[in-house]
Amino acid sequence: QVQLVESGGGLVQAGGSLRLSCAIFGRSFSRYVMGWFRQAPAKEREFVASITWSGGSTDYTDSVKGRFTISRDNAKNAVYLQMNSLKPEDTALYYCAAQMVVSSSGTYSDRYKYAYWGQGTQVTVSS
Repeated sequence: QVQLVESGGGLVQAGGSLRLSCAIFGRSFSRYVMGWFRQAPAKEREFVASITWSGGSTDYTDSVKGRFTISRDNAKNAVYLQMNSLKPEDTALYYCAAQMVVSSSGTYSDRYKYAYWGQGTQVTVSS
């Protein structure tokens, strides 16, 4: 069993920044493809960013490219999402997701490829 614990959400004005963190508990020495998704009210869960288990490759949805950065620290079993130049449209519940892999793997943008999910952390961007 794997538990993901997110933190760092909050209220910020447009143009501001937030840094989300996700800690992984359980299977501490396993390899995980990690992702961030978000879901606004009455919207489907949307892919935001993903990173390979090694951290060597990343992928972003077009709307956040150049503003968001996903990173990871496997020694700390943690993944981060640095969000800069935030816009009101970024307002959503942000979820951390993980998929354990046993061999080399790329990034996943499909939410159905992730087996484990955090509880979500709310990000609200005001104007």
